Amino acid sequence: MPLIPAANLSLLWSELPYLDRFDAAAEAGFGAVEVLFPYDVPAKETQRALLRNGLTLALINAPPPNYTGGQPGFAAIPGGEARFAHDMRRVWRYVDALRPKVVHVMAGEAEGPAAAEAFVANLRHAAAEAPPGVTLMIEPLCPQAKPGYFLNDYAQAADLLAAVNAPNVGLQFDSFHAQMIHGDAVAVFEEYRPLIRHVQLGDAPGRGAPGSGNVDFDGLFAALRAGYDGFVSGEYAPGAATEQTLGWVAALGE
Repeated sequence: MPLIPAANLSLLWSELPYLDRFDAAAEAGFGAVEVLFPYDVPAKETQRALLRNGLTLALINAPPPNYTGGQPGFAAIPGGEARFAHDMRRVWRYVDALRPKVVHVMAGEAEGPAAAEAFVANLRHAAAEAPPGVTLMIEPLCPQAKPGYFLNDYAQAADLLAAVNAPNVGLQFDSFHAQMIHGDAVAVFEEYRPLIRHVQLGDAPGRGAPGSGNVDFDGLFAALRAGYDGFVSGEYAPGAATEQTLGWVAALGE
């Protein structure tokens, strides 16, 4: 499929009530959206917002946050395998209702070989349970944005994907995190392109709209057009009215 622009509704149009953001995205011309954590709202309400606007849900994150106030227990927490499996059952219910194309499985805050083993085991378990047509993603996050996060390097991600060795698990590329971690988002994309199955856009160092920082988006968009098919989602803090920051959509297709 061609490059498909998507709007991350957890960050864009954040001044609007959650369900109104779907209308705003459709009015701006998007055919696809992301919602990082849709679990605060009954799935049927999000489903209706998608349907009335003819929108595809590109991505959700998993597992749900820990609403009890404890430490977030995500997929790389040693000894947390039973909790992960339990939390993923709720994710699958939302997947069944909302039909996202991608589920980003978050690693959580951990370190060391035991965390890697837990992450691989949990990803294998989730991959075996995932509905047909749903791809699981892992994504390196930079320490500046997510201190202590287990997955914080693209080479590390490649090693973990090799260990998981599942066809429905891939790499999620985010230009903001790639630039912050490795200093050159375009080079990261080109090196790890065979593994990349989902793309998100944000500039660095402020995670603003494309063009607000030091990411080479001309180079990145050329690389995307030459070697990637799929969703390209704006996941950034607009810093202004969202509609004023959408020049990247036209630039992506040039």
